[in-house]
Amino acid sequence: MTDLDILFEDEHLIAVNKPSGLLVHPSWIAPRGTPNLASMLKSYFDGGSPYTIHRLDRPTSGVILFGKNKEIAQQMNLIFAERKISKTYLCMCRGYTPEQDVIDYALKEQLDKIADKHANQDKEPQEAVSNYKRLATVEIDMPVGRYEKSRYSLVEVKPETGRKHQIRRHMKHIFHPIAGDTKHGDNKHNKALKQEFDLQRLMLMATELEFIHPVTEQALKLTAPVDEYCDQLFSGFGWSGLYPIGKTEP
Repeated sequence: MTDLDILFEDEHLIAVNKPSGLLVHPSWIAPRGTPNLASMLKSYFDGGSPYTIHRLDRPTSGVILFGKNKEIAQQMNLIFAERKISKTYLCMCRGYTPEQDVIDYALKEQLDKIADKHANQDKEPQEAVSNYKRLATVEIDMPVGRYEKSRYSLVEVKPETGRKHQIRRHMKHIFHPIAGDTKHGDNKHNKALKQEFDLQRLMLMATELEFIHPVTEQALKLTAPVDEYCDQLFSGFGWSGLYPIGKTEP
């Protein structure tokens, strides 16, 4: 977890493929000295600080973008706020999901017990919209509970909003929780997948960001390949060719 997998870099922006389990920033819930992406980038910049544009949960892997100065970060923050960016995620969910649908389900803000202890605890739920499409399914001989077999779907999700744990909470809402999700998932399936396939991560990946570069006006499509574990698991399910692998150029 010490090497940066850089997907794109110019004098304004840097995009990195974050591995599952790596913090984006230092956290009060993690021991002092726990590796985090912001510190790694600071070392890479030889002391310069990266400017946060958006975030990924610690267990989520994939493409994440940072600004190299405050001005470009503010411009990109506006692009995200005005929804002038396309975000694509890949996830493995319990059961056979519908072929495609829109989840329009408002989410109450999830506040941090320490960092948000002075925040308003009674805010109204915020708009949250996720578009999804089922790419493939698999049925395997793995008993869970009263079922002799287990079914899973490979799902592409394009969220229109960016609420905390949005995709994880939305997939749970439609009764197709993401595999490996210890907070919003199905612990019986998580346990069975760990025993059968050594699953030790959340099966949610940020695979693409598409936007117009605010300085160069170049159309960028930044793609993060899935990690080796996910590739082996997915190919074993017959899902090869449905997800990005290897380095790709923007």
